[in-house]
Amino acid sequence: MSCQNEPAIVKLAINLGLSLAMLALSLWLVWPNDHSEAVLRDAFRRLTVADLAPTVAAYFGLLVVVHFCRAYRWIYLLAPLGVRLGLGRLMAVSSVGFMAILVIPARLGELVRPALIRQKGHVSASAALGTVAVERIIDGLVVSVVVFATFVALQRADSPGWMMPTAYIASAVFGVCLVGLVFALTWPAWTVRTFLQVTLLTRFAPRLAARLDGKLHELIRGFAVLRDRKNLFAFVAWTLAYWGANGLSCWVLARGLGVELSLTGAFAMMGLVAVGITLPNSPGMIGQYQWLTALGVSLELGRAAVTDGTTQFGEVLAYAIFLHGLQVIWYVGAGLVAVATPHVSFSELWAARKLDPEPVAGDAATS
Repeated sequence: MSCQNEPAIVKLAINLGLSLAMLALSLWLVWPNDHSEAVLRDAFRRLTVADLAPTVAAYFGLLVVVHFCRAYRWIYLLAPLGVRLGLGRLMAVSSVGFMAILVIPARLGELVRPALIRQKGHVSASAALGTVAVERIIDGLVVSVVVFATFVALQRADSPGWMMPTAYIASAVFGVCLVGLVFALTWPAWTVRTFLQVTLLTRFAPRLAARLDGKLHELIRGFAVLRDRKNLFAFVAWTLAYWGANGLSCWVLARGLGVELSLTGAFAMMGLVAVGITLPNSPGMIGQYQWLTALGVSLELGRAAVTDGTTQFGEVLAYAIFLHGLQVIWYVGAGLVAVATPHVSFSELWAARKLDPEPVAGDAATS
């Protein structure tokens, strides 16, 4: 094993360890006892195919909108880099990337889309990864606004003590990240140099620091949309459509499954889940997603939604299982269909596991 690969392997081991720890914690939090298992079975028993069919159909219809908006908006982040992808290629790469984010632990799936763009788009993976960083941070800011507004609307005397601090912390974290993006884009050389000095890489790992210097400058190139008002406005508009359809889909499924969640409550739950899964996620987000969903529902429906053994606990946990399960079916299915198209191949996916070597010669990309 070369010394060059050791830092990546150590980082991978840490990420996988955190992911497995999150899986264990999440399963412990949501695993029902004997009485809770009984009310969960009762909740599933009350759901008939006749009742579920129109609800699931409506949910998948909205999920189509969610998926398209989430994928299509990326073109506005890539445009300032001169990258142009055909719609088929864009949807295929995005679908595979979304599947990877879901099934690969520790959010390592975020690297898939940039790597695939590098392979065929003739643009460095680091620059493409920079666009993903902008995407994640703007998503975080939008979600923070949703969380803050809905939490304020749902706040009661008996609301949990963590409710409003969570809203403030989420807003502060993503706000600071946005300031960091703007700062790096404005003073890239100083930002990279300071980062390498503060992390002591220039002193203790000068060869690694030299390699990272170029990659970080390429990464900052991916922030270029922040200077492009037209593309930035279009991206934000599609982002609002994406999160709006997402929250609406959560509400439609909840009502169809008999969970008396208001539209405000559905957006609050969605926002809490979105904030929660920015942490190291468990494999497939199993357990983590269900726990966060139940916790988000409890903001409106009260502690009975997360109290073992209550009828409402069974209904809410059944809803959380359905919500997660249907999304897994959708995103894994869409990803596998994308791999079956001419736009993405298994060999390309295997090659995309590494972001090196880069950058490549040109910046422009064609479909």
